[in-house]
Amino acid sequence: MLANLGEKAQAAKDKAQQTAQAAKDKAQQTTQATKEKTQEGAGATRGVASGLGQSLKESAQAAKDKTQQTTQAAKDKAQESAQAAKDKAQESAQAAKDKAQESAQAAKDKAQESAQAAKDKTQENSGAARDRASQMGQSTKESAQAGKDNTSGFLQQAGEKVMGVAQGATEAVKNTLGIGQNDEDKDHYPNHNPRDY
Repeated sequence: MLANLGEKAQAAKDKAQQTAQAAKDKAQQTTQATKEKTQEGAGATRGVASGLGQSLKESAQAAKDKTQQTTQAAKDKAQESAQAAKDKAQESAQAAKDKAQESAQAAKDKAQESAQAAKDKTQENSGAARDRASQMGQSTKESAQAGKDNTSGFLQQAGEKVMGVAQGATEAVKNTLGIGQNDEDKDHYPNHNPRDY
């Protein structure tokens, strides 16, 4: 009976050892499978991460390129706009300069025309004034000459009248004194001698 118990105990021990070994093997297999699965998952994750990283890298590069293109286009557009504005400003300045020169030349021509017209008018007025002055001088000269002639005639007439009056007075005195008759006789008979009577 003890022998049977020993055999049973040995059998149970062997069985336990076998079960433990089987459990240990199973655990090792499970651990290995889990490890392999984990490695596979990690590899897949690395692959996904690598692909995602590459995609992100490519997207970032594309965005960078797009940004550079947009920036360059904006820069070119700004330069074109600045050049167009500069050209427009130069054209406007040149047009304003030309307009100012034309206005100045027109004003200068107008001033010259006005000055020439004023000069001509002044010369005409001066000529007319000289003519009027000459006419007035001639008229004054003629009036003065006429006045002189009238004065001379008046004086001559007055002198003759005075002389006539004086002659008349002289004759009257001679007649009163009896001198006049003798003078008349002498005038009529120049060779007559009173002693002949």
